[in-house]
Amino acid sequence: MVDKNHRDGEIIKFIPPLYKQRYQFIKDLVVKHKPKKVADLGCADCSLLWMLKFCSCIEVLAGLDICENVLKEKMHRLTPLPGDYLQPSERTLTITLHQGSVVEKDSCLLGFDLITCIELIEHLESTELPKFLEAVFGFMTPAMVVISTPNAEFNPLLPGVKLFRHSNHKFEWNRTQFQNWASAAADHYGYSVEFTGLGTLPGGNKDVGFCTQIGVFMRNSTEEDEFVKHEKHAERAYKTIFTTVYPSLKDEKYLKFAVVNEVIFQAEKLKQNLMDSLKLDHYSADEEGWDEPQCRTQALERLPLFGKNMDLTKMDSPPLEEGPEPFCTGDVIYIPLAKLFSFPKVQRLCGTLENLQKLLADSEALSSDGSAVMVNTDDHSEHDWND
Repeated sequence: MVDKNHRDGEIIKFIPPLYKQRYQFIKDLVVKHKPKKVADLGCADCSLLWMLKFCSCIEVLAGLDICENVLKEKMHRLTPLPGDYLQPSERTLTITLHQGSVVEKDSCLLGFDLITCIELIEHLESTELPKFLEAVFGFMTPAMVVISTPNAEFNPLLPGVKLFRHSNHKFEWNRTQFQNWASAAADHYGYSVEFTGLGTLPGGNKDVGFCTQIGVFMRNSTEEDEFVKHEKHAERAYKTIFTTVYPSLKDEKYLKFAVVNEVIFQAEKLKQNLMDSLKLDHYSADEEGWDEPQCRTQALERLPLFGKNMDLTKMDSPPLEEGPEPFCTGDVIYIPLAKLFSFPKVQRLCGTLENLQKLLADSEALSSDGSAVMVNTDDHSEHDWND
């Protein structure tokens, strides 16, 4: 969408801003093609990486930029937040930032599915362009490459632009120049390329193309000689500035944490439902005495599954969809693991009842035979779970 104001001449304002549209374009490609490993060359303030870290398909994110100070200033926005530890993702995610030049080769960027170069090539000297192509297409050889760059034909419509849009730009190409360069690169390195762009002139009365022109490259062959690449370029050209690994349910430590939290939550709900039911059955709303331990014990002893010496392993198990019901001994409510496993989230976390038992095996809140979670009827009691 473009806003136009004719009062002081034509002013073009893109809504959303063009940089956000470029990031959204990349995100849409990620959603469509589901790459697992994505690198952003010229990542600058890491805005695109921050946006992509929420894409569930991505397991590895890497950023490369020539400016170390900018990376160090912005890298902390990629650090996991407390919520990432409280609710770990089911996927693994590692984010790494490197300082270095895009014309250099480093094996740390081998094996990526998607490499993005957003508004990057216009910052390179003409002598660096062949080295850039060789580094990206000849060495890194990702399955997909996205390159965006300003379209010089659109510049006369932008206020304040005399020659280039930025003082650090070494060139800005028109559509023919960019497409000729990109097509030659694709042919040379075994890629196909399609052209598109972002930011159009409303009305279509001038054929100036997109404000930002984009080339999307797809590798024709999936065959690569990775061994030769690693052997030939064993030395590192980049400096690693930042690495972080997000908590994942694939790590047993975080999986156990998530399972224990969910089990406690469901066990407390079952206990509360049972206690509320007993209170309604045995006492009227205005009758006192329920808070006395002796009254609660007398009520609990009326439960049909009550038994001081009940053998949990001999219980008949109902269908998994329902699970065996909780029962009481004294002031302790026993909630069978099979009942807890009937909850969808517990099933999704554990996969099998056996795995649930394994993850809770060292918990002091389990019954002696390990088949049930014990919850004290005292509302103020606390569970004792091992780390």
